[in-house]
Amino acid sequence: MTLAGMTFSGATAVVLGPGGLVGTAWLLGLAAGLRADGVDLAEAGLVVGTSAGAIAGAVLATGGDLDRLATLPGPQRRPDSRLMAEVFTTLGDSGLDPAEARRRVGRIALTAPTVPEQVHVADVRSLTGTGDWPGRPMLITAVDVETGRPVVWDRTSGVALPVAVAASCAMPGAYPPVTVDGRRYMDGALGGGSHTHLAAGVATVVVIEPLAHRFGAAAAPAGATTVVRIAPDEAAQNAFGPDPGDPTRWQPAYQAGVSQAGEAAGRLHLTT
Repeated sequence: MTLAGMTFSGATAVVLGPGGLVGTAWLLGLAAGLRADGVDLAEAGLVVGTSAGAIAGAVLATGGDLDRLATLPGPQRRPDSRLMAEVFTTLGDSGLDPAEARRRVGRIALTAPTVPEQVHVADVRSLTGTGDWPGRPMLITAVDVETGRPVVWDRTSGVALPVAVAASCAMPGAYPPVTVDGRRYMDGALGGGSHTHLAAGVATVVVIEPLAHRFGAAAAPAGATTVVRIAPDEAAQNAFGPDPGDPTRWQPAYQAGVSQAGEAAGRLHLTT
């Protein structure tokens, strides 16, 4: 399998960005559609996943059944809109050092009423369908609620995959911070969006961002000679609706991803 004449393996990274529930569904549908066409994003030499992208990346990279996720498995908590507004207002305060802004968001995360932490982790395990890291390189991001520092985990970090993914998608106001070695962690998107910099030095990078139409595209990673960007098309944006956390939009968003896969594969110039 080649991408623009290059082997779709060690020379390629796939970066999967954040996107809430609807973005998660779209990513999974897109991946399912591509896989049905013989294009498996998990064959890349590196997968970077943040928040929604961590969920989709874990399912992809471990060879999970994407079709079973066409329907939202189990009830999902809708984010508290008031707390979400407070989070983004704090992060957007130009008078605050970014790390201090994240620390303040961390305090919001610690006091927000959500489901118990163990329930959140169990839900993520059920969603991803596995507890084991893939054999191929994969990076999952999160943010330390106390220090505000972004962290990156892989299979050598000693963190179980469902725990890492649960931390990466622990958006304040929707899900609780997740404990790792006595410290608490929250959504990786708060520490740098899609974290494209983690693919620095990889020749070809495929960046898939569910919310690029709302927040703009992430910067290209340093050293990349080819960057292919995939974002929701107009039909997918309509399927998302106005609220990225709306669980009723899961199935339409998933199907929009499936429908967009053919066009995405064409732009990737993938051949078998």
